[in-house]
Amino acid sequence: MIHSLAQFHRRKEAPAPPPPPAPQPPAPRASVPAPFAPAPDRPSHALARCRRWCRRWADPAAVAFATLLITWRAGALGQWIVDDAAITFAYARSIDEGLGPVQQPGADPVEGYSNSSWLALLVIGRRLGLFDRGALLGVSDLVLYPKVLALLCTAGVLACVALAARALLPGRAWAVTLLTGGILAANLSYVAWSFSGLENPLYALTAAATGALLVRGAVRGTLLRPAVAASAGAVALLAALTRPDGAVLAAAYPVAVLLFLRRDRLARAVRAVALSCGTFALPYAVFLLWRRVTFGLWVPNTAVAKAQKPPGLAQLASAGELLTYGGWALALIGAACAGIALARPGPARRALAALLVPLALTLLAYGVLGRDWMALYRFATPVWVLAATALALAAATVWRAESRRARAVLGCALAGALLLSVTGQAAQNGRFVNRPTLSMCYVAERYGHTFDAYAARLGLRDATVALPDLGGTLLTSRLRVVDLAGLTDRRVATAYAAADPAALRDYVLNDVRPELLHVHAAWTRRTGLTPPLLAAAGYVPLYAEGNGGDFVRADAVRDPARIAAERERVRPGLDAMVRAMRPAGCGPTLRAGEGSPA
Repeated sequence: MIHSLAQFHRRKEAPAPPPPPAPQPPAPRASVPAPFAPAPDRPSHALARCRRWCRRWADPAAVAFATLLITWRAGALGQWIVDDAAITFAYARSIDEGLGPVQQPGADPVEGYSNSSWLALLVIGRRLGLFDRGALLGVSDLVLYPKVLALLCTAGVLACVALAARALLPGRAWAVTLLTGGILAANLSYVAWSFSGLENPLYALTAAATGALLVRGAVRGTLLRPAVAASAGAVALLAALTRPDGAVLAAAYPVAVLLFLRRDRLARAVRAVALSCGTFALPYAVFLLWRRVTFGLWVPNTAVAKAQKPPGLAQLASAGELLTYGGWALALIGAACAGIALARPGPARRALAALLVPLALTLLAYGVLGRDWMALYRFATPVWVLAATALALAAATVWRAESRRARAVLGCALAGALLLSVTGQAAQNGRFVNRPTLSMCYVAERYGHTFDAYAARLGLRDATVALPDLGGTLLTSRLRVVDLAGLTDRRVATAYAAADPAALRDYVLNDVRPELLHVHAAWTRRTGLTPPLLAAAGYVPLYAEGNGGDFVRADAVRDPARIAAERERVRPGLDAMVRAMRPAGCGPTLRAGEGSPA
């Protein structure tokens, strides 16, 4: 025990062992020469900036490139502007000069146009000195200004495609935009009528904007927000003011809301639909009241003249012609990709379902309108835009989900189908490019200038001319013009609506009794104003053109010898003009009395 106590005291008195040494930081590694330094784990700042730049500008670059591609394709038509567009040009001139909505000075107000928003853009351009003022770089602004508007609308269409694609496929929107632009550039129907001078590009823009609003709302779950609802109604209003059948887009938002309706959001959905419909209906009702007060009609006079009938099955089936023109192979691939995307739950299903709503509505409107006498389906422009967008979105969705082998098959199939579509359209497109639908420049030269010259040489003062080809005539003629097509003449339009050609003939030959008159094959059949009937009414021919031609009322000419002399003088020049039917250009301006043949 004593020994144990002694050991205890010795341990207690012994010094404590030193603490273990603190861990030393590792010695710094010798620097490695720069050429042998290991590669950094992260990309360099320059590469990161390049990637950010590409992500930021890929979509705008795709929009710009696709716009240039479509514009390049439109260059094949040169300075062509369809004559129907020149009717709106004439109204823009009258409104800007303070004459009101009349076809020419001294005429009665008649709504001989059906594209009020497009007309407003032309009036603004004329007020700013950009339209109907002269030429730029040798090109008349009557040609240049509407084509620049078309280019801007085309860029807007592709920007809407990019916005829709970015909501569904961020990072790949540029590919969807390029594919859509390529499909549209390959489609001469879309290209030609977008750059025709008519309202088609603005209508296409409203269709694309409607599709983008619905796709983004469906993908992001914002479809019921007040801003989306009001925007959809406002775009539909613009579409209805651009063309009467554009009112069909007012139904796109309510149908899309119904498609994605959930019971717990019923009250919110009802409020959103009411807001959208109110945004469209209230201003449009004011516009209709103004039309009724100003013109005495609820519809434009053009609709009366065309005597639109209720659609039948055969008329609706005409929409199937678009599949043949666009290409069955392309349509089948698009349908297959859309079917695959719709079969898989997720954002792609909602996006495509939303986009198919305005596509179905515009296709229905096209079928209701029926066949048009102009070539290449001019009423189908919004259908082409929405169909191309749906195909591109569906193909990109399938591409993202499939293997490399499936992507290769899809890419080859799309390229082949696009090639088949272009080659299938080649013959029809070639005929259109060689002789496009009646041009403004041809009508200005053939009728406006020619009939002014008739009146001058035959001594006809304050004369009236009745003819069915109007636009270029209104821009160039000093004569009072009566429209045998009825677009700008209320009495003629009423006769067509009543299917009463006798009333039309009585009005023209007895009430108006124009000093000068022109009819050709189509209008001879429709009006019954045949050469024998005209001869019985006291008209003699100045120039024979098929089963019609140019006529003058014999008792209006004091010296009958002038008629025979004029007949011999004009034949060589008119023969050559009618054969060509496509002047190189219009000159710097088209003014009443300017440029008439000597």
